[in-house]
Amino acid sequence: MNPLEITTRDAATGPVVEIFGALDHSTAADLRALIPTIALSPGQCLVLDLGNMDFCDSSGITALIAARNHAQAAQAGIALAAVPANTRRVLRIVGLDQIFTLHPDSDSATATATG
Repeated sequence: MNPLEITTRDAATGPVVEIFGALDHSTAADLRALIPTIALSPGQCLVLDLGNMDFCDSSGITALIAARNHAQAAQAGIALAAVPANTRRVLRIVGLDQIFTLHPDSDSATATATG
């Protein structure tokens, strides 16, 4: 597994956070620490691009939920883009596919900007 790398960029609809590598018990705290530092305005959409994430365990899922809570507190939306099949399956099993908007890639997520 690759170590975690996180990049952020701005899109017209709000910030895009790209996650590379493994989001697991040893790295999820990095994402959880970053999320509160991301400025969100009401009506924006925080997009988490997971296309380069190669593993996600329960700690990673918890970090995704923390990101959702941050977005909700800011009255912003949240969307997950390019969710790997194994993570999509876990989200579906635990019902989180019902609280996250899923998009095939970050371009479509920022184009629709609904969370």
